[in-house]
Amino acid sequence: MTPFSSELPSSAPRVFAIANQKGGVGKTTTAINLATALAAVGEKVLLIDLDPQGNASTGLGIARGERSPGSYEFLLGLSPLDQVIRATQIPGLSVMPADQSLAGAEIELIDMERREHRLADALMAPASDARSRWDTILIDCPPSLGLVTLNALVAVDAVLVPLQAEFLALEGIGAIRRTVERVRGALNPRLHIAGVILTMVDRRMTLSQQVVADVRAHFGELVFGTTIPRNVRIAEAPSHGLPVLIYDNACAGAQAYILLASEFIRRRRTAAEGSASGEKNPPTTGPT
Repeated sequence: MTPFSSELPSSAPRVFAIANQKGGVGKTTTAINLATALAAVGEKVLLIDLDPQGNASTGLGIARGERSPGSYEFLLGLSPLDQVIRATQIPGLSVMPADQSLAGAEIELIDMERREHRLADALMAPASDARSRWDTILIDCPPSLGLVTLNALVAVDAVLVPLQAEFLALEGIGAIRRTVERVRGALNPRLHIAGVILTMVDRRMTLSQQVVADVRAHFGELVFGTTIPRNVRIAEAPSHGLPVLIYDNACAGAQAYILLASEFIRRRRTAAEGSASGEKNPPTTGPT
């Protein structure tokens, strides 16, 4: 399960939002399994669950009664980082769980100072020192654009966009692209889309193949070469509180996420090397 090296330059981007304003595109599944694959090759990984549904927490086996304090308390400054982190059964992978109380954060944040920067400020606080404690931080965002998602986009270096291989899903990537452009212009100048991940690809269906071809034609190298297939074992794994890489490592879905992690590390290394050589990171949001 370790066909590649995870050693990265110190300048490599560390914090990523996994976001798409359209639901049901494999966002949480990608967050769980990419985090697991990175931990499997020796990285220290933190997965922050920012979705009130708490599906990432469920998929990593965190019982509902064990999720508080979690991301709600951390976002609102009620609990420090060390109190909201849970170890998982995967060595090297920790999770900041979420529960339904996070839904109320949208309203509570409205009147707070630096309301869009709460998560960024908390992660960068000396008491947290999150960037030095973890090699990679992945943030699973809710499928909507509110203050919680906005906090994630302000806190991260880049966005990974899972995209289901169906026609209507193309509308979702247009929305997240415009959101990234606005946030980069007003709140987080380093923000960019690091890549588009095609999910639920069924190569037996002509429509699925056509969507894949259209996305690659439109977004070019921004699209990961690795695609995630529609796979029953991926769908079964969360009900067991396990990533598919642990539930059935040999299945096609698990193998795809291992390949995705390898490609993710290569891309991140390339981005870091470009930054170290003085190349400016392009606004990788694809053509308009």
